[in-house]
Order: sequence, then C-alpha cells, then structure tokens
Amino acid sequence: MNPTVWLIGAGPGDPELLTLKAVKALNQADVVLIDDLVNPQVLDYCAQARLVRVGKRGGCRSTPQAFIQRLMLRYARQGLRVARLKGGDPCIFGRAGEEAQWLSDHGVACEVVNGITAGLAAATACGIPLTQRGMAQGVTLITAHSQDGTVPDWTGLARSGTTLVVYMGVAKLHDMSSQLLAAGMAADTPVAMIERASLTDQRECRSTLAAMTRDADAFRLRSPAVLVIGQVAACQMFGASDARLPALAEPALRRHA
Repeated sequence: MNPTVWLIGAGPGDPELLTLKAVKALNQADVVLIDDLVNPQVLDYCAQARLVRVGKRGGCRSTPQAFIQRLMLRYARQGLRVARLKGGDPCIFGRAGEEAQWLSDHGVACEVVNGITAGLAAATACGIPLTQRGMAQGVTLITAHSQDGTVPDWTGLARSGTTLVVYMGVAKLHDMSSQLLAAGMAADTPVAMIERASLTDQRECRSTLAAMTRDADAFRLRSPAVLVIGQVAACQMFGASDARLPALAEPALRRHA
C-alpha cells in the first residue's frame, strides 16, 4: 500500500540539510502539519499544500499529541496526502514511533523520511566528532525532558564511556551536572553547549562539567540547544585559518506529481 502520510524530518534548521526524499514528499503533499522548530525556508518546497501549525515546545502551550494524530487521520481519510514535518529526525525524540503505530492501528499507511538530528549537526558545525578513536567509541542520545517526569540514569550514563548528547537539557543543567559529578564523571570533562544548531545565528559555549551551569548563565544559553559531554567536546576539527568552501549551487529540483 502506498503511504498516505509521511513523517518527515526537516533536519536541524539549515534548509540545505534537508534530504532529497523529504523534498520529493513535500512537493507531493496536500497538507503539511508543521512543528515549531522547522525553518520557514523549508516550506518553499510545499508551496502547493495547506499548512497547519501544530507546534510542541517544552514549557509552552502546545498542541495536544492526540489532536495531531486525529488531524492526520482525518486528512488521510479524506484522500489527501499528508506530511507531518518535524525538526531533526522524526524517530529521535520526535514521536514518530507512536504516530506510526497509531496510524497503522487505524488502517493508514505511513512512511518515515529521516532527517539529520540536531545533536549530530550541532557537534559537526562546531568541529566536534561525536566518536573518535582513543576518545569515544560510542554515542548516547538522551533527552533531559520526559512526559512522566522521570530522569535519565545519570550514574549509568557517567560510566558508559560514550559521548553524551543531551537534548532539551537547558532547564536541567544544574541537576545534570550534579548527578554526573556524583556518579564519578571527572569535573574537567569537556562540555560543548550549542544553541540554534546549523542556523546562521548558531552560538556555542565550551566549558567543563563542573563549570557548565555557571558558564551557561554567563552565556545566556537559551533553547533550542544541544549539549555534548565527553572528551570529544574539546576537539576542533577545523582550524581557524581553514578557508570556507564556496556555497553550493542550487540544485535543479523538479516538482513530483
């Protein structure tokens, strides 16, 4: 069965990081349900579609998840091609799993169109490799915000030896730092805090686990931001004297009926 709903990752913000498959799906959509963190420039690829804003932001009034799911079902049953457009990747803290299951339970076919997740893009944009031989052999992606108020197992994470990439953690910096230190993570463990990853106004603050709360306050760190915790956060892949490559030419993208 051909999908009537696409769950699309819009990537971290930079519209040039959108995948070709995402562009093709947006070209074909009749209605697009858009999250708050989607760059408005991405909407150039679905100018033909009806746009419905269903933003969900931590600490703000949000569109209820059940309502979003009912909207997708209603439009799909009307014979419309529906795109659910999310920031980052829909399967990384994007609720794609529960949405896909709910649609399937109601007889609606859907397809996930992956996007580049903010944690990867943020680190790379700052010259940080999330894995590096001799430093980090793995990556753990964590959200510091949960629906039921549970907290991550910071003790287990501190002992994992992996690079920790924390989403939605700005409001939890003090607790995060205290618990990782109490679990035995070194006070001088490098930390990078990256705000508005991949956008022209991206900002970054390098710190250490012991100092990150103080430094974030001085830096006036705001959401959306990603934290990278681990030895790789001290890396800088690009030298200050590296010449930037010229901008890529705009590809000849065609509308797909």
